[in-house]
Amino acid sequence: MEFGKSCWYDYHQGSEREWIVTNGTGGYASLSLIGSNSRRYHGLLVGALKPPTSRYLLLSNLLEDIIFADGSQVSLSSFMTKDFNNKEYINHGYDRLTRVKYDFFPEFTFNHEDIVIKKKIAMKQGENTTAVLYEIRNGSRKASLKLTPLVNFRDHHHRSLKENLDFVTRIIGSEMNVYPAGSTVSLRMGVNGGQIRKLEDCYFYNMFYTLEQERGLDCLEDHFIPGFFSVELNPWECKTVAFTASCCEGVDLDGEMQDAFNPEKQLSDAVQVISDRMGRMEQLLKRTGYSSGLVKKLVLAADNFIVYRNSTKASTIIAGYPWFTDWGRDTMIAFTGLTLTTGRFADAKEILYTFSRYVDYGLIPNMFPDDGEKPAYNSVDAALWYFEAVNSYLKYTGNFEFIKEEIYPCLKNICEHFMNGTIYDIAMTGDGLITAGNENTQLTWMDAKVGDWVVTPRHGKAVEINALWYNGLMIMSELAQKFTDRDVYLEPASKTKASFEKVFWNEEQQCLYDVVNEAGSDGSIRPNQILAVGLSHAVLEGHRARSVVEKVWKELYTPYGLRTLSPDSRQYRGVYSGDVWSRDGAYHQGTVWTWLLGRFIKAYVRVSGNTAEARRAALDFILPFADHMRDAGVGNISEIFDGSSPHRPRGCFAQAWSVAEILRAAVEDAGLD
Repeated sequence: MEFGKSCWYDYHQGSEREWIVTNGTGGYASLSLIGSNSRRYHGLLVGALKPPTSRYLLLSNLLEDIIFADGSQVSLSSFMTKDFNNKEYINHGYDRLTRVKYDFFPEFTFNHEDIVIKKKIAMKQGENTTAVLYEIRNGSRKASLKLTPLVNFRDHHHRSLKENLDFVTRIIGSEMNVYPAGSTVSLRMGVNGGQIRKLEDCYFYNMFYTLEQERGLDCLEDHFIPGFFSVELNPWECKTVAFTASCCEGVDLDGEMQDAFNPEKQLSDAVQVISDRMGRMEQLLKRTGYSSGLVKKLVLAADNFIVYRNSTKASTIIAGYPWFTDWGRDTMIAFTGLTLTTGRFADAKEILYTFSRYVDYGLIPNMFPDDGEKPAYNSVDAALWYFEAVNSYLKYTGNFEFIKEEIYPCLKNICEHFMNGTIYDIAMTGDGLITAGNENTQLTWMDAKVGDWVVTPRHGKAVEINALWYNGLMIMSELAQKFTDRDVYLEPASKTKASFEKVFWNEEQQCLYDVVNEAGSDGSIRPNQILAVGLSHAVLEGHRARSVVEKVWKELYTPYGLRTLSPDSRQYRGVYSGDVWSRDGAYHQGTVWTWLLGRFIKAYVRVSGNTAEARRAALDFILPFADHMRDAGVGNISEIFDGSSPHRPRGCFAQAWSVAEILRAAVEDAGLD
């Protein structure tokens, strides 16, 4: 993907798009398309100190300046500041930015007079290390490249002011070592062939985050400036300059560095990081063999989310960047698209096995802890999506032996607990349907809660939970027969199916009720009903299945996903913006979610007869993402979109189940290859 100056006519336009590169442990580097910090989560190095969590902003950005022999200078950096009187200043480095390319990592081209500078940014796989490589073709004047790091040390959810920034700086050879006073975590930075100047009591004040202001959050931050690097450039000289920044353990309280690296390797190490990143991405594409340009982009995007979790010593799935960690529900929904359509069967096997070790109460963790405490199990659907993930794994790999030995006993455990009852009031009732929760709990994926305000109450019998339950019982029936085990699942599955239509069919609207509880049957038109048709085993068939697809298509479909509530509802909220109350109040009240579109596409193809014509028609639901992947999170798919046109992207700019379900639907349902 390539971008030119038409994408940054001004600072605000240039800051709307964002890019990210990741390191496979939860760490990342991310800025706007023009290199500005638009949100508190942006930074050149956000390291995961307890992979994939405890993510800390260590290096916010590099100020890049060309200094000429006569003392004049020009900046390549783009940023915005505001003082407390709301007076703003914009640094126009983007005026010299002529081109941005993003394939495996971001590449920038700057021009000033007769000087050309190309910049590449990548992270080292498995390490909290960012490499920035500059290829400089100097012009007719002697000059120098000045690189000034903006340092921080705080949780990436938070922000820092000057009074929070207490650092110790050590200069050792060609390396600058900066660490919070009293800490053993250091930020180590170096530049090949350059000089270092240490600065005392120097700070960057009032960096302004436009996207945080939009979210109703604190939007000003200060950073520490420990010094700067300077590299001389002779007239017409071509030079490659490497900057690396690493988060390291191994600084004692006296500030002496342990295991210092060789300064002469600075350039070769940075070049290797870039090369390794490119080689790894090429290998991921080669493994799949897809020819579709869109599918290839989705395969590369999928790699961002599969990371290593230290507490389980296994692969897991980050739900979204920049602020989510790994969640059980998100992992299971994203499982097929991220691991199976991409041919990452070893990762798939590891994820299934890891979750099997943590099954408790007949549930899988909604989230894992980082410090040895008990996982959280507050999800009714995560365990039910686990059945769908297992079924998909078998379709792609045929590894029945692994499932029989390691996973099948856990699946039986889940079924027993759901049938007999478990925590959070989760139980199968006499009609074979599952009820869960109460008025104070949020156990389905529509779980927004602000204080005591349950935004979308869905306790009782929720439509998608029972579609998933039927699907799980049918998968278990097939496995029991395959493993010559006693099939105790087919009979309750038949009962569940018969009760499902009786309880959930809304004759007036010719679709399904969303939830049924002591308050009655909720006739809100929501997308959850699409799972009755869009899973491996459809609990709804025939004309009623077609009617559900048509209803969802007519009232909930948008080019980027399904609305969470029909615009005809009085509770509909068409724009997701503002403070936490405003945003959470819209989260499942009209906001568009992309992951639902994948299941809609599956349902559409199914009720259309699974024909070649239906699969070709399904492409119309997928192709809008070719454009979106150039917008918002470059090379990614956003978490959510406004329910009302023009459906602006919101939330996380890179979301696992958004990427996964569009990739899965493109390959499985639309037949792209």
